[in-house]
Amino acid sequence: MQTPLSTTPFGRRPMTLGMISSQLAAKAKPEAAIVHKWHVFQHIKEARQVLGATDRALTILHALLSFHPETALEPDGELIVWPSNEQLMARANGMPPTTLRRHLAVLVDCGLIIRRDSPNGKRYARKGRGGEIEQAYGFDLAPIVARAEEYKTLASAVQVEKKAFRVAKERLTILRRDIVKMIEAGLDEGVPGNWKRFQQAYQEIAGRIPRTAPRQALESLGGEMETLWREIRELLEIFAKTQNPDANESHSGCHIQNSNPDLPFESESGLANEDEAGGNAAAIHNLRSLPKRELPLGIVLDACPNMRWLIKGGEIRHWKDLLAAAELARPMLGISPSAWREAREVLGDQQAAITLAAIHQKADQINSAGGYLRSLTDRAKDGKFSVWPMIMALLRAKLDGSKPTPPPEGGPAGLEPGKPAQTGAFQASAELRASLARRPK
Repeated sequence: MQTPLSTTPFGRRPMTLGMISSQLAAKAKPEAAIVHKWHVFQHIKEARQVLGATDRALTILHALLSFHPETALEPDGELIVWPSNEQLMARANGMPPTTLRRHLAVLVDCGLIIRRDSPNGKRYARKGRGGEIEQAYGFDLAPIVARAEEYKTLASAVQVEKKAFRVAKERLTILRRDIVKMIEAGLDEGVPGNWKRFQQAYQEIAGRIPRTAPRQALESLGGEMETLWREIRELLEIFAKTQNPDANESHSGCHIQNSNPDLPFESESGLANEDEAGGNAAAIHNLRSLPKRELPLGIVLDACPNMRWLIKGGEIRHWKDLLAAAELARPMLGISPSAWREAREVLGDQQAAITLAAIHQKADQINSAGGYLRSLTDRAKDGKFSVWPMIMALLRAKLDGSKPTPPPEGGPAGLEPGKPAQTGAFQASAELRASLARRPK
């Protein structure tokens, strides 16, 4: 095949220095270079932003490469393809003609292809007597071969930059999460420190994070976040190291102003007045004599009706609803996240929710709900605690505190006009009184 003589575009399209540079690069291709056209296309696709190519332009380049019959492109081989616009639009998923022409110009400007226009601007190939192509006019794919290594290097650099950007973004996200949770832990645990200043510093840095930021900006903001993270972390570590384990809330009553283990729901079971260090056998016997089955949810709600106030609509139908209500009650009672977490680990989610519901019901009689929960958790570790006595004591207190009233005319016994009916054990007691009242004397 003869060397193409066409170096300028047909019609009113001007000649540019960029076209000349592309043609020079195509001439400088190594003679022994053989490249896989789809591998090179993958590198071009990864480096498209650096090259200035668009997604539509790459769609056209993919179509042009598909018109070349060989997968391996050789420097001394036929590298010109001459599809018509109709053929290109068909392989480019029906791209409109104006869009096709615009993005073909983008490929030329990026130096990915070279125009080899015929005298009349048509694309075709002239063959000899033996069927060999003597002259072809169309799009030259020589830059794909000549700049294959350059595209590969650009793609590697882009991958490295993407990885660095991802690492910087992940680092900033983790630092933000850590700072927020450490500030919350410091406030919940009562760690002395200027937490308001930490919150303001965090909000100031976070407020400067743009929606889309380059890697350098993320790394700079990440450095500021890390400085704040180290300051807060150091404060928490120093406080943790200086604390005597015996003075910690999870080990003694120093943080419990008046945990009052002799509350009604414990004293009535005969457990609260026992010597904890000695592990009285009678207390253990009382625990073993309690029912082994789980408490019904209805009985728990009858004993602890205040939990309904924490749920929208007041409907607690499942244990998970009670646990959700307990999560809302915990900060209201001043119970630290660590005390609640330990209670759930020792007692289990269901038993911990029942325990917290009972504490919430008697909150006005407990000075330190967190300390009391810690005390019950410690007793549960030794097998000296059960939720049954707590709930039964609350039910008995509820029944003892209710006074029967004469039934209104035509109304059920034990109810006053305009008052809702009671549920559970109290309702059963009311029905019993009504039955006795109706018996003939």
